[in-house]
Amino acid sequence: MTAEFTHLPVLLSEITDAMQPHPGGRYIDATVGGGGHAQRILDLSLPDGALLALDADPAAIEAASVHLAAYGERIVYVVSYFDELGRVSRELGFSNVDGVLFDLGVSSPQLDEAERGFSFGREAPLDMRMGPQAGVSAADLVNGLEEVELARIIYEYGEERHSRRIASSIVRERKRGRITTTTQLARVVAGSKPSSRNERIHPATRVFQALRIAVNDELGRLTRALPQALEALRAGGRLAVISFHSLEDRIVKEFLRAESRDCICPPGLPTCVCGHRASVRVLTRRPITASSEEVAANPRARSAKLRVAERLAT
Repeated sequence: MTAEFTHLPVLLSEITDAMQPHPGGRYIDATVGGGGHAQRILDLSLPDGALLALDADPAAIEAASVHLAAYGERIVYVVSYFDELGRVSRELGFSNVDGVLFDLGVSSPQLDEAERGFSFGREAPLDMRMGPQAGVSAADLVNGLEEVELARIIYEYGEERHSRRIASSIVRERKRGRITTTTQLARVVAGSKPSSRNERIHPATRVFQALRIAVNDELGRLTRALPQALEALRAGGRLAVISFHSLEDRIVKEFLRAESRDCICPPGLPTCVCGHRASVRVLTRRPITASSEEVAANPRARSAKLRVAERLAT
């Protein structure tokens, strides 16, 4: 499994510019994956830079520990979702760090490993759990949720306009028998949507995205993790977040916008009552995207958006 868990890190040179790794620096990679970003950070922080590597997926941590074995004690590995970043970083002495990186979403190796259930390309159990801490599987949601709640998840997390029709079809199908595989669900979804010649993606793509987000509470975890990442940074430290769809990017954008303002009171109040003070300087007015050359070499980079902020002294 470790040999297979490799993928091209997206926006690598842009992350280098954003994080500005330097000798003696201390960094947190909250989603280490195959270790591509981590390796660049460790190389540029020679001889004594250190990095805390988190990932919810034990397979990713195992693969990174093999890939980055040459860096020895300069890197510390923890199997953890990134919304535990604050606690883990304090326990392991990674406070006041120089940079925190998030590379969100599912990785190519996870998609390619059929038994994980992230993809409908091959038949596999309908799972989609990124790590052992996730309690319910996608099959649990598909077979257990009320139709209204299932439609809400598909609409909100998948931005699927046919969500009600799809949820209704799923409920009818599961009355005949439990939906247990990726291909079974994909067939139900495809059969419930009107055909469209303009559709460039598989009919089930947005539904699978929605279920993955729900199973792993990805948006909730991101909302909880961003303040923790900010708290872990020293003044002048950098926060860099790569997102792959609009829901993630919106959370990051709104968080950074709020944290870059001195007042976040509702409009119309005569005076400020919140006492909020800006804690970051946003360095990316618009998100950084991949070059055409990178997209040609790595199609996964096509939808990547990078936002960067610098921690202010408070």
